Amino acid sequence: MSTFENFAAGKLYLLPSPTNEAFRVTDLASAAWSPHATFEGVDLKHLITAKDTDGALSYLLVRIAPYKKIGLHRHDKQLETHEVVAGNGLCMAAGQKICYEAGVLSVLPAGLDHEVTAGSKGLCLFAKFLPAL
Repeated sequence: MSTFENFAAGKLYLLPSPTNEAFRVTDLASAAWSPHATFEGVDLKHLITAKDTDGALSYLLVRIAPYKKIGLHRHDKQLETHEVVAGNGLCMAAGQKICYEAGVLSVLPAGLDHEVTAGSKGLCLFAKFLPAL
């Protein structure tokens, strides 16, 4: 299995915090993939949500079909990171073209317009948001 598939089917360990005293283990294979509400050909798997982290962090697996894209958008309050684990594509942000391929990590400040387009192999990445979406 690929790194991306390992995370999609792995385990999440949430350790106790001052506001959440319970230790929790979640089988990530049970978390459903869902189509993006706006962008066709984009699927999301929410691994860590605002509820899990008291709003501090959200963590998603993002799968973009070949030649599909997450169109121009911004997150006014969240810093976003992309960790590309498979496929190829292009991110446009701040007038810059960033070639996306496995091993690329990008940090997108809050309020920055950006879009991501998958290439011929599609694109798989981890997206993290601070604070959570």
